[in-house]
Amino acid sequence: MVNIRCGTVVFKEVEAIVFDKDGTLADSQEFLRLLGRRRARLLDARIPGTADSMLIAYGIEGDRLDPNSLLAIGSRHENLIAAAGYVAETGRGWWESLQIATEVFTEADAQVAATETDTTSPLFVGSLELLAQLHDRGLKLGILSADTTVRVKEFVRVHGLDPYIELEMGVDRGPSKPDPSLFRDACVRLGVDPAQTLMVGDSPLDIQMAQTAGAAGAIGICWGSAIAAHLEQAEVTIRRLDEITIDD
Repeated sequence: MVNIRCGTVVFKEVEAIVFDKDGTLADSQEFLRLLGRRRARLLDARIPGTADSMLIAYGIEGDRLDPNSLLAIGSRHENLIAAAGYVAETGRGWWESLQIATEVFTEADAQVAATETDTTSPLFVGSLELLAQLHDRGLKLGILSADTTVRVKEFVRVHGLDPYIELEMGVDRGPSKPDPSLFRDACVRLGVDPAQTLMVGDSPLDIQMAQTAGAAGAIGICWGSAIAAHLEQAEVTIRRLDEITIDD
């Protein structure tokens, strides 16, 4: 176990650190905007008039993605349910609405996957180096993302994080962030106590989840943005991952 320092804040006797993926390790705004626009366009082709509402819900405005939006921090299932809701507003039954939304999401996934490269969601600068340093000091490291487990595993593979990441965990069905059972489950899989595990994330859902689960602490990251009010409940907020250091 080691002591972790973020500026003047020190977390003592830490055994593990769990990271969010999108917006924390991965600069995924470009990918998420592409995916969100593709979903909205395909749904609008099936149900005309839904695109604008979906883009607003997704927080997409021009080349900006709202970090607190449904697309940025919601699970795939939550996004699908929201899309089905727009379909249901046209008078279709719920089962049909779910079927249409599912078909649209599957098609959007396939289209985006066909054009996706390893630069679509690149690692933030310093992420790989930090993970290697923490791993070399004996910390157990995991990823707990609102993305699907399949995509978390693919992210780890594409970016060569396999030597450092012991847990690749997404949200498929069941509880979503900020349900504390997710963090507790992640700790069980890592073989650590939540009270000796830190959470690092860019969403208030990450912070609430970890704190409710009894984590050693929650570190919010805003990647240089001056707008960090959504992370005010975190024990500490950082602007870059290299602000996480080992306190010898």
